[in-house]
Order: sequence, then structure tokens, then C-alpha cells
Amino acid sequence: MASQDHQAWLLEQGNIKVLSREHRHGHGRTAHNMSSSSLRKKSNPRLLSKIQPGVVRSILTNFQEVFLGTKLSVLFPAVLLAIIAQLYHFGRPWVFALSLLGLTPLAERVSFLTEQIAYFTGPTVGGLLNATCGNATELIIAIFALSQNKVALVKYSLLGSILSNLLLVLGSSLFCGGIANLRLEQKYDRRQADVNSMLLLLGLLCHMLPLLFRYAAGSTALAAVPTLNLSRASSIVMLIAYIGYIVFQLFTHRQLFEAEEDPEGDDVSSEETAVIGLWSGIAWLVGMTVVIALLSGYVVGTIEAASESWGISVSFISIILLPIVGNAAEHAGAIIFAFKNKLDITLGVALGSATQISMFVVPFCVIMAWIMGMKMDLNFNLLETGSLAVAIIVTAFSLQDGTSHYMKGLVMLLCYIVIGSCFWVTNIPLRSTWPGVFGHTVNDIPA
Repeated sequence: MASQDHQAWLLEQGNIKVLSREHRHGHGRTAHNMSSSSLRKKSNPRLLSKIQPGVVRSILTNFQEVFLGTKLSVLFPAVLLAIIAQLYHFGRPWVFALSLLGLTPLAERVSFLTEQIAYFTGPTVGGLLNATCGNATELIIAIFALSQNKVALVKYSLLGSILSNLLLVLGSSLFCGGIANLRLEQKYDRRQADVNSMLLLLGLLCHMLPLLFRYAAGSTALAAVPTLNLSRASSIVMLIAYIGYIVFQLFTHRQLFEAEEDPEGDDVSSEETAVIGLWSGIAWLVGMTVVIALLSGYVVGTIEAASESWGISVSFISIILLPIVGNAAEHAGAIIFAFKNKLDITLGVALGSATQISMFVVPFCVIMAWIMGMKMDLNFNLLETGSLAVAIIVTAFSLQDGTSHYMKGLVMLLCYIVIGSCFWVTNIPLRSTWPGVFGHTVNDIPA
């Protein structure tokens, strides 16, 4: 521990130092970490070579690593432009578009900072950080939407994130990887995929039961009361299952989720270097979270104006556009590793993110809405739940044999296109209530 503190002090003084071999091997990099690192670029030490070690050099070093250490650094000006557009009351659709673009590099930087912190805290704390911050953008947007009583937007955006990870990200990765490796046999470890598939099916059951209960109970508005109670109980069960998943992932079966080292020594394995200190990483992580919260508020507040201005339904923007733009960095990383025929990393990114949203973010939002006095249930309506069921079943069947080819990815992509087309022609207004199966809403629940 003393050596780690010494390394952190050296980094705070602007001295980049490779961690010890023992600590690097104990780091246990996950697929999510390795995928994010594929979009990073090494800093140029010559830029700061003439500056003497001290506070100024430390600040400039951190600035260089945080803002210039990613291939998405060209999108950082969108953050400032979004703030300026909001302050000077530019068109609200412009605020929405610039906020979405600004969230893309911020989401990738959060992953980078959690990995930097994990170098000093160890793999367990780092894994817990990744388990809670891996989808920080979706979680913050959902909390802001709940604070404005936009339950529909919460459901739309979270459903879209799951569909995007399962069909778009995984489908495009398998398709591109299959085309790029036509003459190679593509294999992956089925065990990690099986665990995630089981959890996704459990989440699907928790979504389907409130919907089926509303059908079985008839058209009376009183059916909303037990539906809401069932959803809250199911959310608690989902959170318990997610805690078990974290224990399984970080303690009892960690070897299934740790990405293998690359024997060829490419850019991924060379990333085993802490480039900023512990306390700097924590400070930057807090700052990035604050900026993400600010842009998330802009997105939630301007989405309806963007929908009206662009002539696109809110459901399409929330389910299709938000997940694609918000997770672009993660998606690109998964595709890059599929090109390299490293499907274990690709599956870890896509399935891991979908599982985290389904089993943690969704039930967490239900519980948060309960605490805030709002009525959010797990009944995502017939069309949305049906789309979710198709996505999970297609994914589970595609991954059951431990091999891959481009045809599997093509089918997933076509499923996503069909679902996206459905929400393109669907124009459901964004309201604080969520329409029930028979026309009544969750807000029909008597006090």
C-alpha cells in the first residue's frame, strides 16, 4: 500500500510511472476497460518536457491525459457550445444536439477515470466502480427525467440502451468481425454469455409479469395498484440478483470476466500504466459527472422541442438516437475488437452493459421513483416489451453454441432495423404518465 501511495504522489507531481508487475497483474482488466482503451491515444511527453515538476506541470499533465488522451477529443468543444447555446437561448434543438455530442467523449472519459482509480484501489473496488459508473450517462439522464416526472422518457431511454447493446452493438460487431475474419474460426467463452443471458431472461420475466397481470386483471383501473406493487417487488428481486452478479463477477468467478492479455503486445496491453494520480482521478471523475449531469438536464429539457422541430417522434429519439450517440465510444470499441477476432471482449462490453441497465439501472429507477413519490412500474407496454423479448431471445439463441459468423450479426442488425422502423412510425407524445394496456395510466392509481 505504501508503494501505491508513493506512485500516486509521483503521478501528482507530473511523473508518469509504470506500476509494478505484481500490481499490474492484479489489476484484472475487464472487457469494458479494454474496449474503452481502444479509443485512447498516448500523450506526447515532449509537450511538457520543458516545464519543471510542480503544481503547474501536474495540472497540465492531467489536462493533457484527460482531454487529449482520447480519439474523441474533437467532440469536447460540443460541451462548451451546448452550455453557450443554453445560456444565450439559442434554438432548443441545437442545445439538444450539442448536448448529445458532448456526452459521447464524457462517457468514454468516465470509463478511463474509473480504470485509473482502479490501479490504486485494486481490482475489487475498481470493479465496483465500473459496475456502478459503466452506464453513468443513462443513469443520470434517467434521474433527471424522473425529477421532471417524465417517466415515459426514462422507460424509453433505458429500453433503447438495452436494445442498442444487444442488437446494434453486438450485431454490428459480429457482422464486421465475421466479414473481417472469413477464413478464421471465431470462438468465444460461452460461460460469460450464459450468465448474462440468464440475468437478461430474469429481467424480461420481471417486465412481462406486470404486463400480463394487466391483461389478466381486466380493464379496471384498480389493477394498476397490484401492478405497481408487483413491479416494486420485482425491482427489489432484480437488485438482489445484480448484487449476486457482482459477487460472482468480482469474487467467486472473476476469471470468467477478466479479459485475456494480448500476447502480441498491441496498444491494449501497453495501456497498463497509470497516467494520473489517485486523487486527481477522483477529482476529475467528480467533475466529469457534474458536467454529464448538466448536459443530461439539457437533453431532458429539450427533447420535446427537438422532436417537434425535426419531425421525429420522441419514442424514436429516446429509443434509437439517445443510445447510439451516448454510447458511441463503447460501441466503437466493441467493433474494433471484433475486427481483431477478440469476441470475448466484444461480448463482455455488449452483454455486460445490457445486463447492467436491465438488472441495475431499471430497478434502481423504479425504487427511486417510489422514494420520490412517483408511480413508475415495470410495465413497458406491449410494443416495447415485445421488442425487448425478441432482442433477448434472438441474442440468447445466437450465442448458445460458442461460435460466431457474419450471418448472426446480420440477423441481429436486421432485427434492430425493423424495431427502429416501428418506433419511427410510432408517434406517442411524451407525457408524465405512461399509457396502460387498456387506456388507463399508472397515475390512475387512487391515493
